[in-house]
Amino acid sequence: MVRIVTDWRGLPGDLKGAAVAIGAFDGVHRGHQAVIGRTREAARALGAPLGVVSFDPHPRRWFQPDAAPFRLMTPAQMARALEPLGVDRLYLLPFDAEMAAMSDEGFARDVLAAGLGVRHAAVGFDFTYGKGRTGSPEGLSRQGGALGFGVTVCARVDDPDGLKLSSSAVREAVHAGDMARAAAILGRPFAIEGEVVHGDKRGRAIGVPTANVRLGDYMRPAYGIYAVRTRLADGRTLDGVASLGVRPMFAVDEPLLEVWLFDFDGDLYGQTIETGLIAFLRGEETFADLDALKRQIDADAAAARRILSRREDQPR
Repeated sequence: MVRIVTDWRGLPGDLKGAAVAIGAFDGVHRGHQAVIGRTREAARALGAPLGVVSFDPHPRRWFQPDAAPFRLMTPAQMARALEPLGVDRLYLLPFDAEMAAMSDEGFARDVLAAGLGVRHAAVGFDFTYGKGRTGSPEGLSRQGGALGFGVTVCARVDDPDGLKLSSSAVREAVHAGDMARAAAILGRPFAIEGEVVHGDKRGRAIGVPTANVRLGDYMRPAYGIYAVRTRLADGRTLDGVASLGVRPMFAVDEPLLEVWLFDFDGDLYGQTIETGLIAFLRGEETFADLDALKRQIDADAAAARRILSRREDQPR
């Protein structure tokens, strides 16, 4: 299990001395995984723990507090995505006023060298850091040499077929409802995790009980209907169909993910579930009456079952 460390100040010796990959790592997509892979090589050569340095909140949220929701994952999802990559520690550092005001030299000296005691750092080719983004990969290499840690600068990695491997490319795919492209970049389906909250019970009234999850700071995928695969708090994974959006027939105050789990009967209120959006079925629609809506829901469920039955190789 990945150990999450939430500060760089006052750490005991057993939490220092790692080889670390540094970046936002929102999504932990295949490009990020390549940087972590290079870090893993350094960790093995040094006999050091493998760590990832990221930030909470995301720096964009600090500098643009009114920006539209954009996150691809929660910290808990990030830790789970890092575990199969062999990561021992996630240094989830607070991006606060002190961090935002820190110079690039100060970040290398105070955070990486003194605070975390890193033995090696790996960054992407476009990595910037420090107030005003004055720090560069080349600058970190110089600073690391002076401070006693090595630095690997990783070149851009793209899919052999030309697929761009970046968080922005994931967001573009998810916004367009192209879940296959998003999954190809991420290496797994895009998934939304959150607590199941009470809704207006309309679904239950027509025989389609849903588990409702608020989207919070997740970026907004294309609104509409999805074939989904949901992991419950007890570890079970169930197929289903979900509505994501504002329901034009029964408007809601905020967009919701409303998941109908096939062949499930239970109380999930207050539990945290994670729902992978496997395939986009259709956009949001308004229907003449409840009977027409119910017929379409049945058709959506049948379509979702067909798609998911062909994707048994998807992570469960």
